[in-house]
Amino acid sequence: MDFMNLSPLLAFAPQPQPGQSAPPAWTSLVPLVLLIVVFYFILIRPQQKRAKEQAELLKSVKPGDKVVTSGGILGVVITVKDKSVSIRSADSKMEITKAAITEIHERAGESSES
Repeated sequence: MDFMNLSPLLAFAPQPQPGQSAPPAWTSLVPLVLLIVVFYFILIRPQQKRAKEQAELLKSVKPGDKVVTSGGILGVVITVKDKSVSIRSADSKMEITKAAITEIHERAGESSES
C-alpha cells in the first residue's frame, strides 16, 4: 500500500446521509485531545515525578550513607563530590557517578531494625 496515496483510506470515512448536515469539524479533534490528556497522566506525569524524586535523592547523599548502585553494588559513601561519589564495598573502594545511585538503603546515623 502506498502511504502517499491515502484516498482509499478516506473512502471508508463515514459520509453524511442525504438530507443531513455534516458534523462540525471540531468533533473529530475531541478523540485526539482525549488521547493526549490520557498519555500525559499515564506516561509523562509519573516520569517527571520519578525524575524529581531521583534528583532529590542524589542531592541528599552524604558520607556514611549505605547506597545501592544501578549495577547492584552495595556500598557505604566515603566522600561526595560535585558529580561523583566514592564508596567502599567490602574491601574495595570505587568512585562512581552520582547518577548511578538508585537507592539509599540506610542513612548515616540511622540503624535498620531488620
